[in-house]
Amino acid sequence: MTHRNLRSWLLMLCCAFASAGAPAAPEANQVRQLKITLLSTMLADDGIGEWGFAALVEADGRKLLLDTGARPDTVLQNAKEMKIDLSQVHAVVLTHFHDDHVGGLMTLRTALGMEDPAALSTAYVARGIFYSRPGEQGEGIVMIAMKPKFEATGGQFVEQTGMTQIMPGVWLTGPIPRVYPERNWSGSGQVRTPQGLVEDNVPDDQSLIIDTAQGLIVVTGCGHAGIVNILTAADRQFHKPTIAVIGGVHLFRATDTQVDWTGDKMKGVGVRYFIGAHCTGIESVYRLRARIGLNRQTAVVGAVGATFVLGEGIHPGRLAQ
Repeated sequence: MTHRNLRSWLLMLCCAFASAGAPAAPEANQVRQLKITLLSTMLADDGIGEWGFAALVEADGRKLLLDTGARPDTVLQNAKEMKIDLSQVHAVVLTHFHDDHVGGLMTLRTALGMEDPAALSTAYVARGIFYSRPGEQGEGIVMIAMKPKFEATGGQFVEQTGMTQIMPGVWLTGPIPRVYPERNWSGSGQVRTPQGLVEDNVPDDQSLIIDTAQGLIVVTGCGHAGIVNILTAADRQFHKPTIAVIGGVHLFRATDTQVDWTGDKMKGVGVRYFIGAHCTGIESVYRLRARIGLNRQTAVVGAVGATFVLGEGIHPGRLAQ
């Protein structure tokens, strides 16, 4: 082989390796069609309202359920009333251990599994959801007790420790770094971690991030990690604006100063749509709406049946419009 031929061969080989190992263009994994439907929260035009949260995420033909509500039958009954078939949803994300987010898991898995054995068979959780919470009255042990029951049905828990893509363009944050001192959790319980017994700041809290060409969509359960910490994590991962926040952000007990600070931060990352459900607080939703500079079409109190559709915006239902 001549020097020239060897050089050409090496160049072709390098190009082949570079092509094979090159990451796909960012646009390849962006979600193009997206619909998010609330299935559990306190306000309801129709169906059942409760202190809990659940949302169905439909992204480019794929579906997942985020949280399962508080009472065993709420999400199942609300989905039936809205003529939503959950039997083809194979994955569920549990944002954290609280029973108002995991209470419907076993009912849904059992009922839907009779139609499709794979229904809700994969549950994505974050590290810490099975930690012991000594002294809690049932709340701290619900996931520990539920784990063997869920696995006995053939279900599996997939534990997240960091930012992970679980469907094309759909990411789980895993545990969120607490950059800002947001105390967006209730109570003063303790949790037993590998580092010992510490204050329970809900270390297993995680959220969903959906990457689109228009910007990021963040879906939270309670946002116990702090919505600003969640948005900061999203910005560091994707370096693009968050255009929509949907779900609970646990500000119902927050002071005006806390809410104003949060609103300023949300405005700073580009939030254009906000559905404040569950533990956000009605007054906090309206205060955030004013602070961010949104209006009644772009920021609403979340209600059962409300939807967010990419390219269309919020369809709030009758009471919240």
